[in-house]
Amino acid sequence: MKWIGALLFISTTTWAGFEWSKRLVNRPKHIRQLKNALQILEAEILYSQAPLIDAFELISKQIPKPTKYFFQMLTSDLNKNKTDFLEIWEKGVATYMKQSSLGPNETEILYQFGRTLGQHDFTQQQKQIVLTLNHLDRELQEAKASEARYAKMAKSLGFLCGLFIVLLLM
Repeated sequence: MKWIGALLFISTTTWAGFEWSKRLVNRPKHIRQLKNALQILEAEILYSQAPLIDAFELISKQIPKPTKYFFQMLTSDLNKNKTDFLEIWEKGVATYMKQSSLGPNETEILYQFGRTLGQHDFTQQQKQIVLTLNHLDRELQEAKASEARYAKMAKSLGFLCGLFIVLLLM
């Protein structure tokens, strides 16, 4: 009976290590998706001069999940409630962060971007998008470094921690 419990405990900690590693691997991918979405948004705002609702809907058709769900939710919420964009944006970002592997820095970048979205003329809006893309570039480089440094270690650490605790308790 002890051995079954020990194997279950080791399996659980190994799984936790793999989940941690998965988040580290997915973070650069999700940042790239977000950057692509913002580049599409920039093109739609500047060249098509589309309203935000239409731009968000177009982005949701071109970007894979979980970023797709973020823009779908923004589109549906804006269609339902057109009163407070910032509130809808912040709610969307909070939900998006739960679905993605993005960290607190990306959350703050998105919150700051949402405060300026739709508040300026086309030139100023383009500058805000470029600034946000620059911040995301910096975070992407950091995410790649973290993935290279810690992803493999996270898998091993999950297994080894479980094994250590089991050996300690036996």
